[in-house]
Amino acid sequence: MRTRLLSGTVAALVLGTLLLPATAQASATPSVPVMDVRAQGAAAGTAVASGYGEPGTRLRVEAGRTASARWLEIAYQVQETGYWCGPAATRIALPARTAPPSQAALAAQLGTTQAGTDHIGQITRVLNARLGTGWYETKEMPNDPPTPAQRDLLWHDIVFDIDRNHPLVANIVAPPGNQPPGYPPGQTIYHYFTVFGYDAVDRTVLIADPASFGGNQIYWLSFDHLASLIPPKGYSA
Repeated sequence: MRTRLLSGTVAALVLGTLLLPATAQASATPSVPVMDVRAQGAAAGTAVASGYGEPGTRLRVEAGRTASARWLEIAYQVQETGYWCGPAATRIALPARTAPPSQAALAAQLGTTQAGTDHIGQITRVLNARLGTGWYETKEMPNDPPTPAQRDLLWHDIVFDIDRNHPLVANIVAPPGNQPPGYPPGQTIYHYFTVFGYDAVDRTVLIADPASFGGNQIYWLSFDHLASLIPPKGYSA
């Protein structure tokens, strides 16, 4: 099943007081807003960055941790087309370890078409190629609901990978009644997003969502909700 997203007009990015002031850059390029996750809680549904994002809008999240949580540095971008969620999610996952290329370059490498990015295995292949490693593996979750073993492996992979500076990319299916915040409620959305943090006490995960549905770009999601969204697809970890 191919990934597809809704196209639509989005307004300019409004992040207000959720962002810390960006440090002035000694260059001609515009400064990129910098966000500190610690300014927000980690409860499920907490919006860390929200507003309305134009395609390609940039936001930098600094790495950090608390006693129970950890999150990685990312360079967030809203996806530049309605079908580039795979390239955008891949790009978001790369800055923790290397300078990311453009969404267009990743779309070409992934074989993304107007029908989307065909399979999570393409994300795994490109992440490994870009990083020069064999770290990432494709983890399938064919059972809906997932088995206890599949859920346990997903949580293990999240903690293990993020503790070692590797974000995850998840391929999700979000039908009406089981969707992250802001998703079009009357439609089933096939999508990719990046998992780049976790809180072991709240049992939540930090999502960087390139679709910016309803202006929700970065938010905490319960682990149970994430586990229910991935089947029958998979993730790269």
